[in-house]
Amino acid sequence: MGFGIFFMFIGTIGVLRFPDVYTRLHASSKCGTTGVISIFLGLMVFKGFSHISLQIAVIAFFIFLTNPVSSHAIGKSAHDSKVTMWVKRKMLK
Repeated sequence: MGFGIFFMFIGTIGVLRFPDVYTRLHASSKCGTTGVISIFLGLMVFKGFSHISLQIAVIAFFIFLTNPVSSHAIGKSAHDSKVTMWVKRKMLK
């Protein structure tokens, strides 16, 4: 569960620090999926083998499927709306 909390924390920092919607989306989708699945696996180990751990596994599976799809839909809608990507400007000497 600590591994999942670490990834969620890193994803939150990425969302706050990255400059545009595409990089923020990348940070939130990758770290969010990894963090939630890790936390759910920790809960399954904590609860042992029972019907509750089976329910947690089903929820983790749906999150594993739906989080990347929703992130892709958000990125595609941003691209279709012509949201520009961040470009690093060179400093003058």
